[in-house]
Amino acid sequence: MRQTSPSRSSIAAILALLLPLVLLVGCGGDEAIREDDRSAEELYSEAKDALNARMYEEAIGLYRGLTIRYPFGRHAEQALLDMAYAQYKARKPEAAISSLDRFLRTYPTHPNVDYAWYLKGLVNYDQTMGFLREMFPGTAADRDQQAAQQSFRDFQELIRRFPDSRYVADARQRMVFLRNIMAEYEVTVARYYQRRGAHVAALNRCRYVIENYPGAPATVDALQIMARAYDRMEMTELAADTRRVLELNYPDRIQEEERKSLLDRLWPFD
Repeated sequence: MRQTSPSRSSIAAILALLLPLVLLVGCGGDEAIREDDRSAEELYSEAKDALNARMYEEAIGLYRGLTIRYPFGRHAEQALLDMAYAQYKARKPEAAISSLDRFLRTYPTHPNVDYAWYLKGLVNYDQTMGFLREMFPGTAADRDQQAAQQSFRDFQELIRRFPDSRYVADARQRMVFLRNIMAEYEVTVARYYQRRGAHVAALNRCRYVIENYPGAPATVDALQIMARAYDRMEMTELAADTRRVLELNYPDRIQEEERKSLLDRLWPFD
């Protein structure tokens, strides 16, 4: 027996019946929040207690409830910032970044806006650490490299806007580490190209390191890769020139860098 497909009008009627139910379910959570009779002070205190107890999901829900019920109250500003921190600790980086961007747009003159920039840098920094763990065995992802670049820009913005902030010293150290990671990433890709005989591509990556990350430990590796690439391309004069640059500029660092572990090279602080 041949089955007939439903008509467009019947489909539209079904959707019209379902839509109010979907909206009701979606709005149910917010409606319950609005009916909560706790004051802003009570919600904020409970959220803070949950945050201090590392009950991050509960804290997020309480902070969210506070910002919905009292969007213009005196606690709303700090609640949004605290919620971003709870989301960061709960390993919800996208939600944390969204909350921080909203905070920075809505409260640009808040006394803790420097902390918001610092926390935004930390969120991306933690994603970069995931990239670093991937890079140790020799694999690297462009997505995670972008997190390193964004973290660097966030810390850079903190320093530009608030040079006297108490978070600047830590941000500067993290920026050095991030710069070294980004340089090391480019060298990792250059090695990948060189193993496959793509010497021009390897050279381009190494030049990028030398031009954009001067002083990074990876510049020694970049010059060594360049010298080998010139050898294999039978450009003997350029290979010799590159090795002379190594000997003149990094006579001590070549052996020193070989002795250090990768993590020591990337994080040159005690």
